[in-house]
Amino acid sequence: MGDALGAGIEFEWIEDILRRFGPGGSTDYVEAYGRRGAITDDTQMTLFTAEGLLRARVRVAREGVVDVLAIVDHAYARWLQTQGERSPRWDRDAQDGWLIGVGDLHHRRSPGRTCLSALRAERAGSVAQPLNDSKGCGGVMRIAPVGLVGEAGGDPFYLGCALAALTHGHPSGYLAAGALAMAIARLLAGEPLDAALDAAEARLPERPGHEETLGALHAARALAASGAAPGPEAVATLGAGWVADEALAIGVYGALVARDYAHGVLVAANHSGDSDSTAAIAGSILGMTLGPDAIPSAWLAELELRDEIERLAADWVAAFGADGSLPAGLAERYPGW
Repeated sequence: MGDALGAGIEFEWIEDILRRFGPGGSTDYVEAYGRRGAITDDTQMTLFTAEGLLRARVRVAREGVVDVLAIVDHAYARWLQTQGERSPRWDRDAQDGWLIGVGDLHHRRSPGRTCLSALRAERAGSVAQPLNDSKGCGGVMRIAPVGLVGEAGGDPFYLGCALAALTHGHPSGYLAAGALAMAIARLLAGEPLDAALDAAEARLPERPGHEETLGALHAARALAASGAAPGPEAVATLGAGWVADEALAIGVYGALVARDYAHGVLVAANHSGDSDSTAAIAGSILGMTLGPDAIPSAWLAELELRDEIERLAADWVAAFGADGSLPAGLAERYPGW
């Protein structure tokens, strides 16, 4: 939802946004890609992240072992195919599952150049062997599903870092993803947002190059606690969101100052920067803290691919349910590779 709210203003300066929509900025969907409520590459890649994790769940249930990084990398290869390109690491003719068959996913919605080039590479990137030195926000904006697996599925901080490092090799590019995944996992466990952010911050010093991400979180929390009026001027002090640590900071700030779901995502969207990614991050956090009933029904009604997103969400709940069993038919929809 945050992604769609930011999609129509992503490449606009805040002065133009305010001139166009008034002193409150954008308060609703703005037409993008030929429609209202359009998603971008952020939601596309988040869906394929979730699909990859579901397929890893199937693999564990059937085989007892799994290479999660390889299975999610395979999912990203399917996303790349929807963009009209291919990964040399995977057979183009062996792509399966229902998600790649959703025709409306086969549109380019300003995909990040780093994601495209990394997924076209002969090998996958990793923390130990990065493909590049990019700290763009393309890793953190897609990583929320890792937190939704929870800590029962392993270490969300480690997995968030590792999956982001498939494409983004700078420490800030993957540590921001690990921090967001960790925070969402703690929210899933029932902790309040401040405690969840404490847990994420506590993990960052374990890794070299953590200073930018930790500093960005500190700045976001300090700004939220300062009493400064939430708005574009405040957001601008945190950056523009094109890089991962700034995107995380703006998303966290929007969630911290939110009066409600709508207010928080709009704070995170209205600025001169990567509006869809920052609002997507805010939406991921607020969705966990406030629940789906907090999302305005009018926005839901116009959201692109709402039915497909809810179908994937229902499969997610079934797959990661409390009893640990694998529901009938799930393995056919999410083959374990």
